[in-house]
Amino acid sequence: MRATVVLLLALGVLAGAALAADAPRLTGPTPALVSPPAPPLARQLNTEGRRTMRNYPEQPPVIPHAIEGYQLSLATNRCLTCHRRQYTEASGAPMISVTHYMDREGQMLADVAPRRYFCTQCHVEQTDAQPLVDNTFIDMDELVVTPGTR
Repeated sequence: MRATVVLLLALGVLAGAALAADAPRLTGPTPALVSPPAPPLARQLNTEGRRTMRNYPEQPPVIPHAIEGYQLSLATNRCLTCHRRQYTEASGAPMISVTHYMDREGQMLADVAPRRYFCTQCHVEQTDAQPLVDNTFIDMDELVVTPGTR
């Protein structure tokens, strides 16, 4: 009886090892402690001087210039050195929207609202990056049927 149990246990271990060799890895193709190389960053497009069309109403405009090296922290915001209301005339940059000077209740503030201070939480640089997933977005102008076109 004891020999049968030992034999069954040995067969179970061997069968488990054989099955484990064919089982798919859950950690991916690279070993668990090795990091794969990061994909290259998309190339930044310099569209400064011309505005790009927005895809939908209320879409935050894209940043038309490189911002690499811009400091954006609790202590300083490099974007505001050109886009804050009092600096736009000298810099030639468009002023940030008046909505950025409103608090949650719609009250106007003397300076940029804290919830709008970190620009890159909504605004992104214009790049030549390809979409990660297929996009089936249809612009409103394409959806609206003008009278007499049917």
